[in-house]
Amino acid sequence: MGARVGIIGMGWVGTSVASSVLQSGVATELLLNDAKPGLAEGEALDLGHGAAFYPTATVRAASVDAMAELDAVVIAAGKGGVPGQSRLDLLRENADIIADICTRLSGLKGLLVMVTNPVDVLTHVAADASGLPHSRVIGTGTMLDTARLRQVLGRELGLEPRSIHAQVVGEHGDSQSVLWSGASIGGVALRRWPGWTPEREAAIAQEVRTAAHEIIERKGATNHAIGLVTATLLRWALRGERRALTVSRVQEGACGVQGVALSLPAIVGRDGARTVLEPDMTEAERAALHRSAQVLRSAHASITAQ
Repeated sequence: MGARVGIIGMGWVGTSVASSVLQSGVATELLLNDAKPGLAEGEALDLGHGAAFYPTATVRAASVDAMAELDAVVIAAGKGGVPGQSRLDLLRENADIIADICTRLSGLKGLLVMVTNPVDVLTHVAADASGLPHSRVIGTGTMLDTARLRQVLGRELGLEPRSIHAQVVGEHGDSQSVLWSGASIGGVALRRWPGWTPEREAAIAQEVRTAAHEIIERKGATNHAIGLVTATLLRWALRGERRALTVSRVQEGACGVQGVALSLPAIVGRDGARTVLEPDMTEAERAALHRSAQVLRSAHASITAQ
């Protein structure tokens, strides 16, 4: 059964999310919103003209206030990154925008999915402003970084990325951490894979960490992959598949992390990311996770202290 989904913010990312959501078939009704007059209406018309080429769904523009009864609302509003700018540099510009939107979504019945960067801190802002349970305010977090990691490993090993189990945790940004000790292929630890050496890990982690910067330098924004990530997250969550996904949410003690939003694997279903998992980590990996938590805690404190 299809779901009712809203998207707020119809820039590069929002439109890619909308297209991917329609192609995925997860939504029978898609509501669009943007602060720029006429933009959401134009995108709704454009996407609607393609109705013969995706599973049956209606698309229309709507106000933020009209989205309270939806199964999920995706927030892609705010300013995007520019070359040389980190995700955390975007924080002050986008926090006020997100807080205003999420205050208006305080009665939301479904999931609130944050895509706008810096996604972790803004997931925390969204949870505070909306007053919704932490489990129902989900950032796409390191789902994209994890996909990038598997794609790079697949290229290096000559394997289909979906055959590789490896995770990125922490910030969707510069302080993220790869859990190399738990990476595996068909039950075989990556570090026991023929020809693999740990010396390769730092370069691969750096490639994953800087992937967005490389794209932004060339085309100005990242949008296609995050659109696919968000649509897939919605499909798996709203179908109640209860998959383990590396999503961001305000943590409540998992792996010793409390009161800060970052990514850890969590079981995600229609009720959100209620069960956060605690993967095995080396002491170095756990320390890296806690460093990432401190980076994000400091960033959040920098706006709440204003």
